[in-house]
Amino acid sequence: MKKIVILFILFSCSSQVFSQGKEFETREMTWFGYFNQTRFTNRSGLWVDLHLRMNDHFVNELHATIVRAAYIYYPTDQCRLMAGYAYATQYGHEDSPNVPEHRPWQQIQWFEHKNSFNMMQWIRLEQRFRRTVSAGELTEDYTFNFRARYNIALTIPLIGKKVKPTTPFIFINDEVFINFGKSITYNYFDQNRAFAGLGYQFTQHLNAQLGYMYIFQQLPQGNQYIQTHAIRLFVFHNLNFSTSN
Repeated sequence: MKKIVILFILFSCSSQVFSQGKEFETREMTWFGYFNQTRFTNRSGLWVDLHLRMNDHFVNELHATIVRAAYIYYPTDQCRLMAGYAYATQYGHEDSPNVPEHRPWQQIQWFEHKNSFNMMQWIRLEQRFRRTVSAGELTEDYTFNFRARYNIALTIPLIGKKVKPTTPFIFINDEVFINFGKSITYNYFDQNRAFAGLGYQFTQHLNAQLGYMYIFQQLPQGNQYIQTHAIRLFVFHNLNFSTSN
């Protein structure tokens, strides 16, 4: 447990050290997310997640939306393989256009249940096809790059030693993003997202988490950075219709 906490702190602090001496923009955002994993059989299921992100003093501007879906294969009850597609839109303001992005993705996700906490990890690979903008207008061209993501999350019950219905819990996670591909020159490091908050397990299948997220991001120019202070509300809805339920 101590090693996991130390790893989380290192991930969170690395962005602060990396930003020293750099110019950066500060944003205040609110993120809403809904995640659903539905297991239909012992081996197959469906992943769906939806996102709405607001910017400018947390709620004044629509910043982005994402719709993501994937097929899930279950090698075991504690391991899941996914392959799917996401459609993202970053919304422009004033004279800037809305920029769409097509994003096929693949992922391995696994879980570990300890005596006093649960741990989830995933490794995700994304292929990002993003429309380009020239002279303030969308073109027919796309930029392309790969992005790898590693996410680690801890769920710690505040009552008892197991998260079950009507249990409040602490949730912390950190996710680091790495870019690669021919179009990447300066920002191989893309961003780091660190989150800490409280959650509540409403039923066996439904929980919600609310808390604070800090994001440190390097832009493609290489010398420009964004730090984001965000309120994050995520809802997780997991259903199981298989015989392993």
